[in-house]
Amino acid sequence: MMNMLNPAHPGEVLRQWLPEGMRIEDAAEQLHISRTSLSKVLNAKSGLTAPMALRLASWLGTSPDLWLGMQLQWDLRQARKLRLPKIKPLKRVEASTS
Repeated sequence: MMNMLNPAHPGEVLRQWLPEGMRIEDAAEQLHISRTSLSKVLNAKSGLTAPMALRLASWLGTSPDLWLGMQLQWDLRQARKLRLPKIKPLKRVEASTS
């Protein structure tokens, strides 16, 4: 399940929403996407796009924000695992009034 320290990929969560025994082909057909596209999301091989979030929201009676929020949390977790360069905070210069 999802938690803030190690959020689940939205595809993992979507798997739990699918009715038991539903074939990927049938779900993809109902979403009007290819089986390959759905399979990539379900297997965390690709991210969930805004259009896909809208499709899932319509299909499952959820909010697209739910799905995009999950994707964002997952993406941020993956980014935190990368070796990023040290970035110094921007020094803001106060504007002088004349």
